[in-house]
Amino acid sequence: MMKGGFNVVHASTLAMIQPHREPLWDFTTTAVSSVPRQQALKTRCVHSERNELSEWVEQVTKQLLDDLPAENTETDDHRTILQAADTSMVCEDNFAPSILGDFRPRKNVSGCGEEHRFDERGLSLITLLLECAVAISIDNLSEAHRMLLELTQMASPYALSCAERVVAYFAKAMSSRVINSWLGICSPLINYKSLHCAFQGFNNVSPFIKFAHFTSNQAILEAFHRRDRVHIIDLDIMQGLQWPALFHILATRMEGPPQITMTGFGSSMELLVETGKQLSNFAKRLGMSFEFHPITKKFGETDVTTIQLRRGETLAIHWLQHSLYDATGPDWKTMRLIEQLAPRVVTLVEQDLSHGGSFLDRFVGSLHYYSTIFDSLGEYLPADDPNRHRIEHCLLYREINNILAIGGPARSGEEKFKQWRSELAARNCLVQVPMSSNSMAQAQLILNMFPPAHGYRLVQGDGTLRLGWKDTSLFTASAWTSHSSR
Repeated sequence: MMKGGFNVVHASTLAMIQPHREPLWDFTTTAVSSVPRQQALKTRCVHSERNELSEWVEQVTKQLLDDLPAENTETDDHRTILQAADTSMVCEDNFAPSILGDFRPRKNVSGCGEEHRFDERGLSLITLLLECAVAISIDNLSEAHRMLLELTQMASPYALSCAERVVAYFAKAMSSRVINSWLGICSPLINYKSLHCAFQGFNNVSPFIKFAHFTSNQAILEAFHRRDRVHIIDLDIMQGLQWPALFHILATRMEGPPQITMTGFGSSMELLVETGKQLSNFAKRLGMSFEFHPITKKFGETDVTTIQLRRGETLAIHWLQHSLYDATGPDWKTMRLIEQLAPRVVTLVEQDLSHGGSFLDRFVGSLHYYSTIFDSLGEYLPADDPNRHRIEHCLLYREINNILAIGGPARSGEEKFKQWRSELAARNCLVQVPMSSNSMAQAQLILNMFPPAHGYRLVQGDGTLRLGWKDTSLFTASAWTSHSSR
């Protein structure tokens, strides 16, 4: 098993994870006061109310199911699908079983009791949205079109209400779905610069991206302990925001810095070259040997010979999954290449959101998931904040659109795994490596920068780390190793 070379979290890395407004590559290494280890390792316990918008989804889904006619065979099938999806929302079984009791929803979700008051307008919008989803699922496109016209006139992405903003973006994505059904599948062009700008904005105002970066970095750091030549493959490197913090710690190792080779996958050679240049300059300032190899193909569509591995290199593969676009190609080809490469460590951060199944499965799951993220943004940023709108429009809406309008991340038509952790666990050549206490400490230090009232929750269990908003798990980090590299 892997053993970590660091027993404490480096205080110098904390300055790098503070929310900031500085230029993208202006990484500060000034040390800040460290948080006591006992406090860092203590799991956050925030006794906050459930996400009200998610409760609306549950309540209205149940009400809609109760109102559906039992004699309709097609409707009964959809009832089963929706009930299955709704059960996952209520049980929240994505959280670690040992702490599940702290996250389970309260039984009183009637919406009319003393605890909760639901906005009638929001309820009517979500009800209509759900009815529209049912119409789309049975190819009643004319009825879906009628309801979508009504929704687009009622809901605005600039509204004060999180519910109305969510409905506006879901209605827009479902409109694209209807158009695609009439005209055939289409893939919209991607403005990577605006998308990366929104991604950076999201990184500044919420802990989710930092959580993904720093928990993965800790697992990679432990895998590289006492290794002189290391190779990192990032399956979707974007701007490379994750790596300067890891470089800084590797540069200060007692045994000296390793020689680093990095292979970065992406869709734009121009952006990959810029990212490689910035990372090279940062490594040079640290006095580290660094090579960067950009590849514009998708990882799952790449032959193993394309990746320039050298004898004696310790290999790490990192994948921060998202629904913005299909970053890797067919999942089964991606899995096969990972197995062929036999890495020392695979760090995986998944959205707790299934991309498989029927349209209604994806619709109900994504409505619950993104209503939770919108709620978390609404706690941190005012409704008229330009950065919030940029994140919602350029980032979250694009994910919603890809899940609903184009069929999920399976842009190529290939079936996607519902959960990569389950697939990795089923493979004989890969075994899970429990996330260490240092990874937990890194994640807790990140959450300590966000006021407890904001409701972010951190759970450790089953060898993973999960970060969520109130009682909903949103991102899960895990690490894996190849049997042949142990």
